[in-house]
Amino acid sequence: MQQQVYHSPVYHSQSIQAWEQRWFQQQNSSYGLMQQVAWGISQRLITLFSQQKIKKIAVCCGQGNNAGDGYLVAKYLKQAGFQVDIYAAELGNSKDLASAGQEAQQAGLQPYSHFDFQSEYEVYIDALFGIGLNRQLNSDWQNVIQTINQQTGLKISIDIPSGLDANTGQPLPVAIKADYTFTGLGLKAGLFTGQGKEYAGKIELISAIPTDTELQPIAKLASHQIQLPKRQAFGHKGSYGHVLVIGGHADMGGAVIMAAEAAFAAGAGKVTIVCDAKHHTAILSRAPNIMLRDINALNIEQRTALIQQVDAVCFGMGLGRDQWAKEQYQAWFDLIRNSDLDIVLDADALWFLAKQPQQLNSKTYTTPHPGEAATLLDCKTLDIETDRIQAIHALRQKYGGQWVLKGSGSLILEQQLYICTAGNAGMGTGGMGDVLAGMIASLKAQFAQSIHLHEIVTLHALAGDELAKNGERGLQAQDMKHAIYQVVNR
Repeated sequence: MQQQVYHSPVYHSQSIQAWEQRWFQQQNSSYGLMQQVAWGISQRLITLFSQQKIKKIAVCCGQGNNAGDGYLVAKYLKQAGFQVDIYAAELGNSKDLASAGQEAQQAGLQPYSHFDFQSEYEVYIDALFGIGLNRQLNSDWQNVIQTINQQTGLKISIDIPSGLDANTGQPLPVAIKADYTFTGLGLKAGLFTGQGKEYAGKIELISAIPTDTELQPIAKLASHQIQLPKRQAFGHKGSYGHVLVIGGHADMGGAVIMAAEAAFAAGAGKVTIVCDAKHHTAILSRAPNIMLRDINALNIEQRTALIQQVDAVCFGMGLGRDQWAKEQYQAWFDLIRNSDLDIVLDADALWFLAKQPQQLNSKTYTTPHPGEAATLLDCKTLDIETDRIQAIHALRQKYGGQWVLKGSGSLILEQQLYICTAGNAGMGTGGMGDVLAGMIASLKAQFAQSIHLHEIVTLHALAGDELAKNGERGLQAQDMKHAIYQVVNR
């Protein structure tokens, strides 16, 4: 059912609205477009409802044009033989909305002028608010949405779940929890990032008018179809990249182990960890193929020589934030930044970068979660989550480099912005970011510029989905290496 063409463009709501206006300025009918979208949705619903043997449907309409779509969908469903009731607010002053309401009444549908459901329905269709909603809902509308969410039937949203910000994916402050969302004209960013995944359910696009040259996307959906090159028969360990993992404070040894194991699982030929020697025995007992150096025993010449032997570096996992960590950060950062290596900055390296901001080159990949992004931008985590797309652009503007803003609907900003639609809530557990850092370093060491950052992030998310096949609760980051092995060999 979910119709997401990979690399599909994703739009800001204002771009969609401007596109509609340009269409109408060409003497195309706004009401005709409403009818066309409603007809497309109703035809898909007829198929869905017939498959599930659904008969009894409530359509909930607000006061704007989204409600007009609802009235027309109700009419088309009634004409197809379904039992339909409309629950509606007072009509707004839109001519198209009035026409849609009149059509529904002519089809024998007399709306209830409230949202007190007169019986139980198998389906509740949400046509309360469209993409223009950008304010916090008042208590009355919050109660309506909560009432709909409490019903046991299927929830279906037209265009976007009512109460969800179309651009940020944030509820305002509540939103319909839809099982299906049929979105008109173009995909909206809020369906895929922030909390959008929690509310949108399965998404299907209802295309109705041709795109024009002025319509510009703000992002693309990252493809799940990623094919890594086949290995050459004459390859050897030196052919597939050498990854250097730097971190591992005396009190934090696990992060570097997970990053290194992920690097090997993603196909790196060699992996070296530089960390406190306290962790060496544990690392070798778990993964004897990892090479080790004592971070406290290296002088500048030895650090420089080591950098010259590797192809990619991931830096910061388990580094810590004390005086020792600060000295290590200063000892390594300029050295790796001035190299020509692919560099991943994660965890505590990001904390020090925030304290000592510097410009990063295009071969530096930074992977903050929202809390780390807030530190980097000197704001609150809520500010990041309120507008994740604005936040990742602000990170690029301040620091340069390429960015991953982790979380549900991870954002990846390289040459353009991508949204990762793979992954699951079970991945919200300690160590997953270390695994991602190791994967990025590994795949960049192997393929350099022939693999894109959004592809690596997606492979990591697909590995998480592989791991979650038997359930999301209780996933362990250290088990990701087995799932990574599977997804990179598909």
